[in-house]
Amino acid sequence: MFLVEWWNSLGLALQIFYCIAIPATLVLLIQTILMFIGIGDGDADFDAPDVDFDGDGIPDDFDMDIDDVAGLESLHIFTVRGIIAFFVIFGWVGVVMQSADIMLPITLIVATACGFAMMVLIAYLFKLVMRLKSNGTADNRNALGSAGKVYLTIPPARSGEGKINIMLQGAYVERNAVTDEAESIPTGCEIIVVGTSGQTSLVVKRK
Repeated sequence: MFLVEWWNSLGLALQIFYCIAIPATLVLLIQTILMFIGIGDGDADFDAPDVDFDGDGIPDDFDMDIDDVAGLESLHIFTVRGIIAFFVIFGWVGVVMQSADIMLPITLIVATACGFAMMVLIAYLFKLVMRLKSNGTADNRNALGSAGKVYLTIPPARSGEGKINIMLQGAYVERNAVTDEAESIPTGCEIIVVGTSGQTSLVVKRK
């Protein structure tokens, strides 16, 4: 069979890159289709366990973000979407470079750099899309009683802010959020908006 012969003719490194690139591309296509037809929000963040880094007795959230680099505010890089994009680019760059008989160490370095660059680009583009979807005249008070989902973990007892995604005045928006609950509300948890805090934050509770 032609495909079997072709596969066996490849080197081990090239086979591995294909095994990374093809499934990642298929997953990315499926994820994109689901987002376009409105099934799921197409993404989630990876939360590390809360650790008390500063010794004040309050667990500190460890969020894998880039904060205000070159004017870009908190890009959420390590998301499902970003990691899939990383493997897509990493895999196909590896396939191209190995097919060109470039040394494996160089291939790994270049493929990793390209994959990470794509993660940053995806995070930036998604941030722009979220801004475009946001209505600049939206009043947070109109979110009272609305259901949504936690995007970044919300610390307990208003000890810090997390982020949520909700529908506000017909637009799917991201908002800062606090909670009065004694335990943090993790990423992916469904919430209900019960109030406002300050000019920009919403008060939420578990649904």
